[in-house]
Amino acid sequence: MIEVEVKVRADHSKIRPILEKIGANKIGIEEQSDTYFAASYRDFAKTDEALRIRSLGGQAVLTYKGPKLDKVSKTREELETPVDEATTAKIFQALGFSEAGVVRKKREVFSAGEIIVCLDAVEGLGEFLEVEINVKDEKDLESSRDQLFKFLAQFGVDENDSIRTSYLEMVLGKRN
Repeated sequence: MIEVEVKVRADHSKIRPILEKIGANKIGIEEQSDTYFAASYRDFAKTDEALRIRSLGGQAVLTYKGPKLDKVSKTREELETPVDEATTAKIFQALGFSEAGVVRKKREVFSAGEIIVCLDAVEGLGEFLEVEINVKDEKDLESSRDQLFKFLAQFGVDENDSIRTSYLEMVLGKRN
């Protein structure tokens, strides 16, 4: 699966009324804690990859994100599977992985047709709007990305507002 995703800074109080006006369906609210891991043999920052365990609602999901596939969005291959958080973290540590950082956020999730809309309040960083479409074939990337930017235009957002930096990179950048 390839996740075509665009992220922008956004004031949620201005976004919610537009979501209501266009008839987006609220799916729910999630408290997420993402623990990212680093490998001693491979610099994920240089390879533009990510390995994380996401904890939400007593469940955990292991996610691998491949390198970004374009220059304007966060489009990338994403592989996920449910895991036992504590056991998986211990396995990673036994294999020489170290914790690279933690990102905590409150996420409100909406659907607007095939587009998933997320209002993220990220601890220490502020408010963001993420929109995404999942595709199976790389031939659909450009049209899906165009569809996301057309959708974002309703919020006064265009391609120049797109943020490709991950939340982890932002959090780590604040420490330096």
